[in-house]
Amino acid sequence: MNSVATKEYWSQRYKDESTGWDIGLPSTPIKEYIDQLSDKNLKILIPGAGNAYEAEYLFQQGFTNVFILDISEIPLKEFQQRNPKFPAENLLCDDFFKHNETYDLIIEQTFFCSFPPLPATRKQYAKHMSALLHANGKLVGLWFDFPLTGDLEKRPFGGSKDEYLSYFEPFFNIKTFQKAHNSISPRAGNELFGIFVKS
Repeated sequence: MNSVATKEYWSQRYKDESTGWDIGLPSTPIKEYIDQLSDKNLKILIPGAGNAYEAEYLFQQGFTNVFILDISEIPLKEFQQRNPKFPAENLLCDDFFKHNETYDLIIEQTFFCSFPPLPATRKQYAKHMSALLHANGKLVGLWFDFPLTGDLEKRPFGGSKDEYLSYFEPFFNIKTFQKAHNSISPRAGNELFGIFVKS
């Protein structure tokens, strides 16, 4: 799927309010991870952020260097309306795979599971995540832990821990990658929480 088609697809999902992944608040495992961060100057990216409740929470907690990236302008505009004090220049309408800034921390929340689960794309995701991080930067977040169905249209797309590790291990040191113990109830048992450090 090219960038134009991808942008049109996701913009239409927002227009149709077909956003079943949107839980309306920061995901508990990520919120609890954020709560133990002490450096409020960390440069943080949330790609495929959608309504970006995690970014909203970070900003409310005093993190001043948070960037939100989405291929559709619709959720970015809605985020700005909800958070008028959030710096507009930190709202990035861009294709993740073409983005080329660098960050201390990238937060993954329902982004990986959103694009067709082709091995080449998933490898490219892991490689590009590494490229977007400073030395010793971290990729932290949640990955769905349930089998792929073979349907390349029905999101979210899952996978297995071993499959994911095959993509990440060439680019990251794995600090932790385990079943999330504090998922929201609809996702309990179906999420892996990971902390990956750029190698």
